[in-house]
Amino acid sequence: MSAVEGPIRGYHHETYVCPLPGGTGKGERGRWKCREPLPGLLWFDRRCFASEEELLGALDGRITGIPELIRVGSTGLQRFIEGKTLGALYTSGSEIPSSFTDQIVSLFGQLARIGPDSLDAARTCTPADRPREGDSAGFLERLILFTEERVYRHNMPGFEVLFRGLGLDAVSFAPLRERASRLTDRPFCLLHADLHRENLVVDGEERLWTIDWELAMFGDPLYDLATHLYLMRYPADQESRLIEQWCEAVESVTPGSSAGWEADLPRLLAYKRAQSVFTDVIRTALSLTEERTVDEGLLVQAGDRLQKVLSAATEPLGIEAPTPESVTAALGRWWSYRQAHVYESGTCGTSSWAARRLSLR
Repeated sequence: MSAVEGPIRGYHHETYVCPLPGGTGKGERGRWKCREPLPGLLWFDRRCFASEEELLGALDGRITGIPELIRVGSTGLQRFIEGKTLGALYTSGSEIPSSFTDQIVSLFGQLARIGPDSLDAARTCTPADRPREGDSAGFLERLILFTEERVYRHNMPGFEVLFRGLGLDAVSFAPLRERASRLTDRPFCLLHADLHRENLVVDGEERLWTIDWELAMFGDPLYDLATHLYLMRYPADQESRLIEQWCEAVESVTPGSSAGWEADLPRLLAYKRAQSVFTDVIRTALSLTEERTVDEGLLVQAGDRLQKVLSAATEPLGIEAPTPESVTAALGRWWSYRQAHVYESGTCGTSSWAARRLSLR
């Protein structure tokens, strides 16, 4: 029986887990994992750091709950945390014990200590493309621009019929920009930017470990909280308590980090809802291309899922609330258009614009 476990397939990577043969030192006990990026993926989020491994190395000793890194030859390995994800223990929408939310708040406090000039890790964005320190409006504008150019416009050749059928066009970004322009300035810090239940692992001693730092960036600390709340789906009363704890934690480290949160948190959450529309539309449509046949039942299921996402974002995008039937019809028209395109191009399988996994880096 092989000692190697895997591949464990995630959205962005395949992971292999194994013990180190003959490992007896402190740095070699337990199991370790290595990851390989899946080829040609869709990336819906802006990247900041050139290497997750380099970032984690720079965070050693500054952030608790990051799995240890070692190198074996030319291969970088990360300690595999034996445990379960927070999502496996507490499903989306359910309350999380305070012992874990306390650790999450502590993580936010540690992140708030790490400013843009205090971390030695190569970044991919040029200095000219970075917002002014503390310019929360400029920070969000760059995220909106990425969504508009690299998610919406970049995918227009394959999804224009669907976007228009759902009432999505370039005008949809205007309400987001209007909200972004009103954000209060806050001192920038390191953001994980993807703190959800599957990226938080609970070990046997109920310690919380934070994984998958690929989307980390420097920016508005309130954006990290908004992303976390959007992804976690806390019950309302627990969400309120966590916001209060977050304000206390970041203010005690960097005063001004929670300035204007009452007005700005809804604006940032509105962006997250709008961002999800474009990503979920593309992902849902592409999921249909992976089916051998697409019948009315599959279109209805996909339409129901998208209708919920669209309905949650009608106000931030300035669009009409769709019905499940209208969304299903739009998917059906897109599917018919796609099939005609495949036939006309003479390809035997999925057309290149619908099947390829574009890397939006």
